[in-house]
Amino acid sequence: MAQAPGIGRILAKAAMNAPFLAREEEHDLAVRWKDGADEAALHRLAQSHMRLVIAIAARFRNYGLPMQDLIQEGHVGLLEAAARFEPSREVRFSTYATWWIRASIQDYILRNWSIVRGGTSSAQKALFFNLRRLRAQLSQTMGSGVGSAAIHQHIAQAVGVSVADVAVMDARLSANDMSLNAPSFEGDGQNSSERLDHLPDAAPPPDEVVGEAIDSDRRVRWLRDVLHVLSQRELDIIRARRLDEDQATLESLGARLGISKERVRQIESRAIEKLRKALVDRHPDATALV
Repeated sequence: MAQAPGIGRILAKAAMNAPFLAREEEHDLAVRWKDGADEAALHRLAQSHMRLVIAIAARFRNYGLPMQDLIQEGHVGLLEAAARFEPSREVRFSTYATWWIRASIQDYILRNWSIVRGGTSSAQKALFFNLRRLRAQLSQTMGSGVGSAAIHQHIAQAVGVSVADVAVMDARLSANDMSLNAPSFEGDGQNSSERLDHLPDAAPPPDEVVGEAIDSDRRVRWLRDVLHVLSQRELDIIRARRLDEDQATLESLGARLGISKERVRQIESRAIEKLRKALVDRHPDATALV
């Protein structure tokens, strides 16, 4: 749900003046919204629970995101809870809405906390939001001399993720994002380049690319030179199984040719042997082609 800029501040101020609802009044408002789509009832229901939104948002204020934005996202979760709430279950709306408010704020933090995206599973989310607290608790109980490996092992067991996941998340939470476009000074510091310029390229060097293209063209010509040694059925099978972009299965070829898939496999194997022999006889360097 789109929100206007600064609406979090407006919602926070309005929450201070909103009266608390009695259980009967809350239930009546929820029924009016659920059964009659009464927007006035929705507004009163949401406004009276903005204190809850602010309280939950305050728990996440240490993630470096504006408090007003957290309140705004919590309000989105509050409205989602109102849309899904079933008054007939006789549960207080605040109890039901707490989960939706917290989930909305957590999703917002995960989307905006870092340019590097973390995992989205429930276990990964739990690790993200609990790692610092668990690490601090374990450091106190296990002593300052304990290594990170032992702490990571305990956290992994508590949250239900791998030790490697804990190590990666711990490293992410302990360091800031670094732009690849940031300057990187080399040598005497007079000339600068971007960090992106120093990343290794996994692609093969140009000479290998050109060499492979030349070899590929040569092998195609060699193969065309010897295709005439095959019978028409052998040629059809080799084309369908080896040369066409969408390779056919043994079953589909057998159905098309009226033979069993085992017979197709035998013909294919025999055709490959004929091609290999013809290639070696004409081009000794072509032994690895088929």
